[in-house]
Amino acid sequence: MKIGIVAPANTANPQMVAPMTAYAALAYPEVDLVFHPQCWESDGHFAGPDARRAAAFLEIANDPAFEAVWFARGGYGSNRILELIMPQLNDAARRKKYVGYSDMGFMLGALYARRIGRVAHGPMPTDILRSSGGGDATVARSLGWIARGERQGLEPGLGKRPAAAFNLAILGSLIGTPWLPDLTDHELLIEEVSEPMYNIDRLLFTMANAPQLRGIAGVRLGAVTGVKENTPGWNIPLPAMMERWCRDMGVPFLGNAEIGHTQTNHVVPFGMV
Repeated sequence: MKIGIVAPANTANPQMVAPMTAYAALAYPEVDLVFHPQCWESDGHFAGPDARRAAAFLEIANDPAFEAVWFARGGYGSNRILELIMPQLNDAARRKKYVGYSDMGFMLGALYARRIGRVAHGPMPTDILRSSGGGDATVARSLGWIARGERQGLEPGLGKRPAAAFNLAILGSLIGTPWLPDLTDHELLIEEVSEPMYNIDRLLFTMANAPQLRGIAGVRLGAVTGVKENTPGWNIPLPAMMERWCRDMGVPFLGNAEIGHTQTNHVVPFGMV
């Protein structure tokens, strides 16, 4: 199975290649990981100019020799190329799997909205480098689902309803745009990283009042990590925030989810029951 790895946003760390390919060769010998050279390019904030990143993505997505596109890492930028790539995806692109998280939620949402391929929120190759160790187990969740359709790496609470997962800031940016998919009857899983609590509360307000999200089945909360301090300090517990905004939204808060910018990030295939 040939899996193409591209970086539609920020430059990837080339140090991931050796451990990632070594692990895949040992645990998933049927997999051929192909890192597109664009992954290592740099143009200011981005892994190459918009046109270059779009071309690299299309090169892999439209090539029938590849069965999946695995996003190398997140970081702001994938939203800038949606209008360049979506009209150009062919039938081969519609048969692929696409996996990533964080900023890649822009692409996952846009693809799912157009029913292009099978998309999933899940660990990316860069997670092999997690400093606290255990990166093999993290990336194995995505590799197992991509290569073999394995279920042991899926988020444990999945199965009762269709689901979709987003970083909360990315979800907030998608609301009001044509790139947000119809999530009627879906469980919405959210996670966040590196935001102050007041901004998380503000983003939850946006979620709760978005007409495009009317009809979801409920909300589950993944990891909220790297919270930035602010003065004066925030004194409302996160569970209370979730209960309040879900109540305003008219949907149940369904508890916790094992997703996020952590080693315990699990795979959430969009729409799968």
